[in-house]
Amino acid sequence: MLKSELPIIGFSAYSGTGKTTLIKQVIPLLRSKGLKIAVIKHAHHHFDLDRPGKDSYELRKSGAAHTIICTTTRMAAISEFDSPEQEPSLQAIVDTLDTRKFDILLVEGYKDLAFAKIELHRTAMKKPYLYPEDPTIIALACDIAPSEAPSIPVMDINSPGEIADFIYEEVYQKYSN
Repeated sequence: MLKSELPIIGFSAYSGTGKTTLIKQVIPLLRSKGLKIAVIKHAHHHFDLDRPGKDSYELRKSGAAHTIICTTTRMAAISEFDSPEQEPSLQAIVDTLDTRKFDILLVEGYKDLAFAKIELHRTAMKKPYLYPEDPTIIALACDIAPSEAPSIPVMDINSPGEIADFIYEEVYQKYSN
């Protein structure tokens, strides 16, 4: 089980379900409740944070294994891996967080790891539910409730307010007490 001094809730779903879209809607709702939020997003594809021609890009492309870009309002750290095996575990990433700066951690992806998650499910995706096989899924957010009522709370995936309230009350407040 994932360990942290922060309450953690994951969003678990198949690609294309709308995890990022929903999280983008939930974050300001949690912030309005006074929470400072950290987010870890797992991606299965290559990405670049900077662009050719920018100093940070050129430094990284010249061979730097670790590059930190810092301004008065933002900081990003980019580490290069020689092989996929060097990707750090979610636990290793969580362990790098300064937990004093945040109230809760939202995690997108890592659906095969053991930590508390909300499953997102859209009927149009024609994918099976994850919750029957994953005991760490603590709630289901879907567009159409399953025909057989699950033993976990069911929410409307199109109601970010309902999901934010659940996270605040069932994850943050329970962990904080």
